Amino acid sequence: MLAQTDCGKFQMDSLLVSAAGGMKTGLQSLDILANNIANTGTVAFKADSEYHGLYKQQLPVIDKPWTDFSQGLLTTTADPLNLGLAGKGFFALNSPTGIEYSRNGQFKISKMNQLETAEGYTLRNTRDEGKPINVDPAQPIDIDKTGVVRQGGEELGQIEIDGFENPSQSLRKLGNSYFLPATSVRPGSQTATIDPSTEVRQGTLEQSNVPAADSAVRLISVMRQFEMLQKAVTLDTEMNKEAIEQVARPS
Repeated sequence: MLAQTDCGKFQMDSLLVSAAGGMKTGLQSLDILANNIANTGTVAFKADSEYHGLYKQQLPVIDKPWTDFSQGLLTTTADPLNLGLAGKGFFALNSPTGIEYSRNGQFKISKMNQLETAEGYTLRNTRDEGKPINVDPAQPIDIDKTGVVRQGGEELGQIEIDGFENPSQSLRKLGNSYFLPATSVRPGSQTATIDPSTEVRQGTLEQSNVPAADSAVRLISVMRQFEMLQKAVTLDTEMNKEAIEQVARPS
């Protein structure tokens, strides 16, 4: 009887452990999906997803998140400081911590008359060793598809557009709009190179690539799975309680 009880207890504990592991994975998936849905309106946001794997005990886990770098829809804004990218490249930016990358093309002219992001990160000039591009705020700005910036017919510089053969391995997400080179944490990742195949589209912005409808369906599915696992935990608890009461009951 003792062996049978121990065996039954082991089976019930295995159910509890498996359910708990599934709930943990479900929570991680819910966090990723909720963040995607919350950023369906964020300019150039790239959707996140996850790789699933198994522990030795056959528990489902998320090995690591990954980012979908597919092209988002380009929409016309008519603002000359809005720049969309058609292709796989990224705007190279000077930040306080070094070079960062982004697909968000909402730029402005700083107090120092330089092209910069809302956070103050300046666009890099490929013709001047990555220094900021200086403009005259009183004159119209023309930017062609290669990223060359002109005012009054004079070329002021060229926006640096960098690319990566495998951005999923070479970049890590920082917030919702920026990416950092991953060379320091992923030794096999590649460094950036100038990407001449990506075109700059002045007066446009790239929209989020989150598939809103699919993400909502996926969110509901994960929530239902989570509820089922919660019921499994409740059932296991009740079974354990009943087993203890049976063992403690006088024969």
